[in-house]
Amino acid sequence: MRRLMLLRHAKTETDTPSGRDQDRRLDDRGRLDAAEIGGWIGRHPPFPGLALVSPAVRAHQTWEFAWEAMKGLVPPPRVELLPELYGADPTQLLHAIREASAADPRRLLLVGHNPGMHELALALAGSGDAAGRKALAGNLPTSGLAVFDFAVDDWADVAFRQGKLVLFVSPKMLKQASGG
Repeated sequence: MRRLMLLRHAKTETDTPSGRDQDRRLDDRGRLDAAEIGGWIGRHPPFPGLALVSPAVRAHQTWEFAWEAMKGLVPPPRVELLPELYGADPTQLLHAIREASAADPRRLLLVGHNPGMHELALALAGSGDAAGRKALAGNLPTSGLAVFDFAVDDWADVAFRQGKLVLFVSPKMLKQASGG
């Protein structure tokens, strides 16, 4: 069994002084949301053993704020910045997942970008949480987390439509559930 966690970067500023999309940083809400989803991950095992993170500033910051909220709750995962995650389509993202076979973590976290992450989540979901699949069909929002289980022993065997959506959660959904 392998568990995959897809985390879209948190809310960002609309512009950056450099004009480069990759340099966009998290805004205030993004920092709060990344910490909230990180805290949620830290309270809901099992935890990732490897985090593959896009090197775009917003994705890296999302990981940093999420990790800060998890610290002390979970054992530290290995973290790799993967340039190929920036702007990746579902096939490229699936390739990165399959490449995790070399490190062989039982649980893998990807921190990346839409539209690729949303399209990947939709392509992987073959079964699982019906309400989560319906909510995920519309969007993978900023700081949205989709968790999939795969009945395989090797990441190289992960395939489209073979994932079981265990849950889909976002800071907005967490606020609604707590009445906030």
